[in-house]
Amino acid sequence: MVSSLVVPVIDVQNDNFKELWPAMVLAIKTASFIALDTELSGLGNRKSLLAESIEDRYKAICLAARTRSILSLGIACYKKLDDKAADTYLVQVYNLTLLCSEEYVIEPQSVQFLVQHGFDFNKQYASGIPYLKGNSKGASDERGVHIRALFTELLRARKPLVLHNGLIDMAFLYQSFYLSLPDRLAIFTADLSEMFPAGIYDTKYVTEFELRLTASYLEYAYKKCKLDNSRIVTSGRTEPHVHVEFCQYAGHMSSYVDYRVCPAVASAEGQTDICQRFSAFGWCPKGAQCPSSHDTDLIILQDEKGTGERRKRRKRPRDKKRGRGEAADGPSIFDGAPEHKMPHMESDPEETPAEPCPETEPLVDGDGNNAQNEGVDMKTDGEGNGVSEDNPDCRNPAATATTDHDSNTKTNTNESREEDGGTEILTDHPSQTDAPKTKADPGTHRAGFDAFMTGYIFAHSCTRIKKEGVGAVEKEQQEEKMEEEKKKEQQSWLPSCLNKVYLSGKEAPLNVVKSTFARSSKAHMQKMKTVWEAGV
Repeated sequence: MVSSLVVPVIDVQNDNFKELWPAMVLAIKTASFIALDTELSGLGNRKSLLAESIEDRYKAICLAARTRSILSLGIACYKKLDDKAADTYLVQVYNLTLLCSEEYVIEPQSVQFLVQHGFDFNKQYASGIPYLKGNSKGASDERGVHIRALFTELLRARKPLVLHNGLIDMAFLYQSFYLSLPDRLAIFTADLSEMFPAGIYDTKYVTEFELRLTASYLEYAYKKCKLDNSRIVTSGRTEPHVHVEFCQYAGHMSSYVDYRVCPAVASAEGQTDICQRFSAFGWCPKGAQCPSSHDTDLIILQDEKGTGERRKRRKRPRDKKRGRGEAADGPSIFDGAPEHKMPHMESDPEETPAEPCPETEPLVDGDGNNAQNEGVDMKTDGEGNGVSEDNPDCRNPAATATTDHDSNTKTNTNESREEDGGTEILTDHPSQTDAPKTKADPGTHRAGFDAFMTGYIFAHSCTRIKKEGVGAVEKEQQEEKMEEEKKKEQQSWLPSCLNKVYLSGKEAPLNVVKSTFARSSKAHMQKMKTVWEAGV
């Protein structure tokens, strides 16, 4: 039977940041790869952010990153355990509440959205970890206990970086914790290629171009990957699959942990009314007030039911607009935005809001979709960096469980437990063991849990896109070169997706490479020299 998953997310604030610093740095240094996600105070004008010209789009993102701020940062460290079954990871997840010490814009629609979904602004202003944006101001970025120093540790670790639809996140990270953003996109990508030599992976690109999922917004992609992985486990097949383990936090450490429950996919019987807009974009303007279902489980099961003998892609939003009698031309208010960041975008005054969702319109299945029109349509399905909070399935346990037993059953553990450095390891196999009591703190760990989901999609994708097995001679040669391969660990991940970042409405991704027409910025070169020298 497919099991639920209980994910411990450590809440990091200014009052426990110093205490948790050694553990966070160790988790970063020992990770096999690191997934990140951000929660932002706004994004600015939607139309500019989705400009046809990528250079113009980059300028709009730069403006947003310079004038807005990161409110919370999610970090998920995935460490591959060589002494366990293949593709077993120890995962440590952190959610850092941040507070920019400079003036920044926070948009009304962002405040409304965040408050509706549990973000505690009182907590942020009282306990957020302070930081200054742009170039260094005073304290060294290479020493001390502060968020910019933590970002420096991330660079020194030289681990693969994993994001979901990550261009906006990378720009905000660069501006907030590293340097002022360069004026040109080519210089920005050149800098990134040196900052993360182990590679950058975008799970939005992975799910669109490699896994070819029906939809690729974060919650859908995560739950689909988890469902497929669980089916392999429960079927007993010998196919590669992911195992995840977590530390059990005891004593006062338990007060820092929020246990996020993601229930197993339920049956779709008797349920047919699905919000088409949510099914396509992963976000709906009516939110919880929408009379149609926003149940991602139901959407996934309906998609699977309608795929037939060969998997096709669902009709893209412009096709759906034609089906509703809307104009096919012109940008949709949903086009291209990460779904949980859509409410943070400002619309032009002359733009009209999206039409209300069809109240009882069944989900359109995969038949008759337009897989070849991705150059125009593929990004309009909401390439989100996070869970859409309208669906309660992946929110805080208090919203998903009806009884203490339901919310506290630790279905991600098995009966055998191992001690690892004083912390108990929990796995994703079902058992009857009770989970630690969950807190009812609603929604404040969204960036942390989103980072976990991003990392899980990546780990699952690595098992599904593996190369065919090698012969005995090749295997012997590989064993002889094991040490060399460990130094080039990134080559064992997803070579076809290395340094490819998804771009809204474009057939080709953004390649994070140093162009022959652009050099790295001088400020970056000096910064990296300081980073590496200080790390020796």
